[in-house]
Amino acid sequence: MTAKILIADDEPNIVISLEYLLQREGYTVVVARDGNEALASIARERPDLVLLDVMMPHKSGFEVCQAVRSDAALLATKILMLTAKGRETDVAKGLALGANAYMTKPFSTRELVQKVAQLLGKPGEESE
Repeated sequence: MTAKILIADDEPNIVISLEYLLQREGYTVVVARDGNEALASIARERPDLVLLDVMMPHKSGFEVCQAVRSDAALLATKILMLTAKGRETDVAKGLALGANAYMTKPFSTRELVQKVAQLLGKPGEESE
């Protein structure tokens, strides 16, 4: 079964490049462009992994992460925060709210693909 990934980001160029990259890797990709849309998509689509931007309209990635983690039905959903907010306090906050991993922009596409595979438990991928 193909893993489903939700890209939640309001920056069109990032969405386009991530969508292309992940589809090329064989994943099914769903897109949300703000925090409210992300929450609705997570509830409806039940993605295996959410690539979650912190700074989005309506609800921040932190708020989305917190909402997902407080819903027992969504506990299996993996969250990778992908953001320009790279200060240690931001990373700590994201992880404290329940994110499985945190990557700062700009990021290497190779590192992102490896991290996604690692989070989804894809065989043959090395852990860090």
